[in-house]
Amino acid sequence: MGKVVVTATIENMEDLFDVEKGVLPRERVRRIEVPDALVDTGATMLLLPKRMVAQLGLRPFRTREARGLGGPIVMGMYHVARLTIQGRECAMDVGEIPDEYPVIIGQLPLEALDWVVDVKNRCLIGNPEHGGEQVIEVFVSL
Repeated sequence: MGKVVVTATIENMEDLFDVEKGVLPRERVRRIEVPDALVDTGATMLLLPKRMVAQLGLRPFRTREARGLGGPIVMGMYHVARLTIQGRECAMDVGEIPDEYPVIIGQLPLEALDWVVDVKNRCLIGNPEHGGEQVIEVFVSL
């Protein structure tokens, strides 16, 4: 596919809820600006290095079996963070990875944000099926 790197902002969603409740000033929201997040369509989730999980103050809630290149692993899962890429945002659970890895943006966040990979130009573009606009697909009759 070629390497696709994007700038991402990741925020502690619980802090954002506290701002809405009026118990935390907006400037105290824990957030990280990541200039070099790796887009990996072979990965499923939003994956953050352990040091960033700690910096954001995310709370663990379970472990999950995962498959890595080296075989099966047990991954710590953390409560939701808000991910923003190129002005689009979504809420996403976070998987913890070792510190030697970059932030990894997997397929679920890409779908939630309605980005697709432009392989030729090595960047993200709005989903052409939706005219480049962010659309949520709902496959039920409402």
